Amino acid sequence: MSNPPQNTNSAPQPRHLSTPRAAALSGIVFAVLFGTTIILIRIKMPAGLEDSTHWLKSQQSAITMATVLMPFAGISFLWFIGVVRDGFGRYEDRFFLSIFLGSGLLFLAMMFVATAVAAGLVASNTDVTDPTARSEVINFGRHVLVSASQTYALRMAAVFMISLATIWLKTKLMPRWLALLTYLVALTLLIVSEMSKWVELVFPAWVLVVSCLILAREAVENRARTADGSR
Repeated sequence: MSNPPQNTNSAPQPRHLSTPRAAALSGIVFAVLFGTTIILIRIKMPAGLEDSTHWLKSQQSAITMATVLMPFAGISFLWFIGVVRDGFGRYEDRFFLSIFLGSGLLFLAMMFVATAVAAGLVASNTDVTDPTARSEVINFGRHVLVSASQTYALRMAAVFMISLATIWLKTKLMPRWLALLTYLVALTLLIVSEMSKWVELVFPAWVLVVSCLILAREAVENRARTADGSR
């Protein structure tokens, strides 16, 4: 007895993945969380070696909150990278894409290292009982935190911005003024990254501007599709 023919139409068909609309908000979420993290960690941080112990004691709860927020800021930044790359489409270039992805991931890794050092400083404030040793540990950790976040992370952020501005300028996927502004901001970060502890806020502000432009463009495109569909 022969088997009855099976209905192949009921089998699930593979579909192309598309970027979720909510992902476009990831840059705004990153800008808010990352900016808050920087403010919580760097507020009242002394410029020299003096009062480092007092800074850690007075800002312990704020630093702890920053270490909790940073992983979520990192997740949002990864989504932001995905949204930006999705906008490249068929214009994607492997050379500039490699620099774009590599610098973005290195920036995120350096910020994770800086935040982990901040978490270690909070733990050392109670685990290290000797006052002299505690002061030395805090001073050392503070220097590592500043170096990882300002010297290395910010410069990787600048490379991230330069590679992205180059892609935008060559493909014209984003306005020319945004690409030129991105070049200017990136070069500023490369030069003055160690001159002020608040210069780190420039990068999330730039991400916020880019995310708002992406959302605005998406809204215009959705209205255009809706108008075409209603005809």
